[in-house]
Amino acid sequence: MARISGVNIPTNKKVNIALTYIFGIGKKYALDICNNASIDISKRVSELNEEEVNKMGDEAEAIFSKAAKQVIQDQEECGIDIITDGEVRRENYIHYHCRHLEGVDFETLTEKVARTGNYKCWLPTITNKVKAKEEFLVKEWKNNQALTSTPIKVTIPGPMTITDTIANTYYKADDEMGHDLAIAINVEIKRLVEAGCKFIQVDEPLFARKPENALNFGIRNLEKCFEGINDSSIEKITHICCGYPDKIDAVDYPKAPLDSYKKIAKALDNSIIDSVSIEDAHRYNDLHLLSDYEHTKIIFGVVKIASSSVETEEEIENRINESLKYISKEQLILAPDCGLGHLSRELAIQKLKIMSSVAKKFS
Repeated sequence: MARISGVNIPTNKKVNIALTYIFGIGKKYALDICNNASIDISKRVSELNEEEVNKMGDEAEAIFSKAAKQVIQDQEECGIDIITDGEVRRENYIHYHCRHLEGVDFETLTEKVARTGNYKCWLPTITNKVKAKEEFLVKEWKNNQALTSTPIKVTIPGPMTITDTIANTYYKADDEMGHDLAIAINVEIKRLVEAGCKFIQVDEPLFARKPENALNFGIRNLEKCFEGINDSSIEKITHICCGYPDKIDAVDYPKAPLDSYKKIAKALDNSIIDSVSIEDAHRYNDLHLLSDYEHTKIIFGVVKIASSSVETEEEIENRINESLKYISKEQLILAPDCGLGHLSRELAIQKLKIMSSVAKKFS
């Protein structure tokens, strides 16, 4: 086995081909890694020694760090207060995390219908009890935080969302599987806190798809992710998106029921979660739901993440003013609806700058 950037690359292939199995590493970067690490590309991975594998790992990390640095600088220049690395190392925001868990088999793929029947896909399979393994997010966070003085937020897929986006032959019930996933996530969150990370977000988009399950066990398992985190300086965040298109300017893509946010609002407000991130830009909510949040901060989506149209300052200001009828200004934080992966760099920067400009007017 040869593990580079969290991925087990195939050992029976030539080195430059095997490296392309890592998300973000194409043919050019694979050759650059081999050349910089002085690796003969005629070799197969199985012929490499440990030192050579480690050298390639260092070169791959240098490429990802360069990409993360650019993403971080872009956000800083846009005036974003709490930033991310753009998840540049992640081929899939759920399965990247699962690769670092015991009990998940990426060789055994199982066909499954996910997201309440909206998608059919082949997924890695849980074949044994899920447990945490070696730390992995800490190194990423440290490398990213070293590039900036602006706080770096770490995002992690939540237990209920993972259960819907993975196959399972071991657990008899989703709440039981979610419980063990939460314990494993909690191990990594504690490592992040010990390292100094202050902003940790557990993504639970499935809460909007299945609000009844969220109320029955999902929020309980979400809280277990943060169990033992008693430092008030640590911001415990959850993000709940209600639908993510597969291409830019898509309109008729699957979305969660419109009343989902309302159904879970009070339960989240009574939980240990400090901030709840919701979408509002691509589909307006009935903002009466915000009045259910008496204590919790709301990270309010004001930028469409898969639309080529650019929001005007007036549009965003009007929506903020409407939200302030139901929640205090101190509780409101502006953000894009979700990830900006569908947008070009130029378009993403344009949208973020407008959002930041509006935020300053309300500060």
